[in-house]
Amino acid sequence: MLSFILILLLTTIAFQNSLAVEGETQDVGYTIKMRVTYSNPVNGTRIWNLTEEDRTIGLFMNNTWQRVQLMSYSYPLEALKVDENGNSIAVLSFPKSELKPGENVSFSVMYYALSKPRSIPNIIENASETLERIPADLSRKYCREEGPWLVNEPELRELAHNLAENETRVLTIVKKFVAWIRDNIRYEFYESYLYPNETYAKLQGACADQATLFITLCRIYGIPAYLQAGCIYLPETQTSETYYGGRMTESLKQIGWHAWAIAYVPPWGWLPVDLTYVIGGFDDPFNAIKGGAVTFQRTIQYLNFTQTDYVASSREDRSFLMNNYFYVYIEDEMILDPSPEPPKPLEPPSDEIQGKPRLISVLIVAAAVGVTLTGASMIVFVLYVRKAKKEKLSE
Repeated sequence: MLSFILILLLTTIAFQNSLAVEGETQDVGYTIKMRVTYSNPVNGTRIWNLTEEDRTIGLFMNNTWQRVQLMSYSYPLEALKVDENGNSIAVLSFPKSELKPGENVSFSVMYYALSKPRSIPNIIENASETLERIPADLSRKYCREEGPWLVNEPELRELAHNLAENETRVLTIVKKFVAWIRDNIRYEFYESYLYPNETYAKLQGACADQATLFITLCRIYGIPAYLQAGCIYLPETQTSETYYGGRMTESLKQIGWHAWAIAYVPPWGWLPVDLTYVIGGFDDPFNAIKGGAVTFQRTIQYLNFTQTDYVASSREDRSFLMNNYFYVYIEDEMILDPSPEPPKPLEPPSDEIQGKPRLISVLIVAAAVGVTLTGASMIVFVLYVRKAKKEKLSE
């Protein structure tokens, strides 16, 4: 199926810099509800063969900034896996394997996120280490051309080297890239995601587009970087929009989706770099690190994209829905818990699922301390990780 986190990312951060933040000293709890419906209209002429991707849900990150417990899900878990980006995923067992004209299937998930106070290292430009201090294994893994990061594109290579001007301090190079994007790339929504050379040519793009351009510039110059996505608690938000020629409807209540870059900057290590949603504005380019959305408790980290070509996947899925007249309906809601007390997690599933006790053990840990997601975000995720649509249709 599709991974509509792409669409969510593109459409819900037109409210940059609207986040009001107070002193964050205590844990904050959120309930996140997601519901997804796949529909083959009554006047349809094709059968929708539901693939494993259609039944796949993503598992949120679990780290020192957040813990998320899976509270409920519509269908039993069939399998647990790790995707090519290193994200944990799970596969649901649907009651049917195909949708004939006039049929639909829905699934929902509810989970509880405990968000903890967050801090960013005290970054000082003069304290930045140089490119040669970056570990070689990170450079090999996060600086190569793959997915949407067009490291070998001549125009982008020329841009990166012109902006860096032979600078070797990593933080200074990051500052130069952020400042150029701030001054030259305008925020603009496109229904399909852009490759970095397209963002550069148009001089505009949404959050994921701008982050991917930044990541590409970093990789070209030898700075490890990748994309990260998550959801933000936005109490004033209540929207319903349609995309893909009306084939997808997205309803959001008190929630928005966003994407930002993660870059390796020695001596501090991995740092978030937000190109579109920053508290304090971009007059100081370092605010992209110190004041990005993920540095505040209202943001819950979802997953990483280190390899997947989500641009190609989103375009393929858009064509799939539009050409076959199938429909997807997504409903997401995020609710603030005034007195956060992590609820008791679900009983872990049996170790007998596809005979993979190790993976089940991972899920037990994830459910007990950490995170699981689905619903709209899952769909979003599936779009991201989808590689092919083999035997998707039958006449």
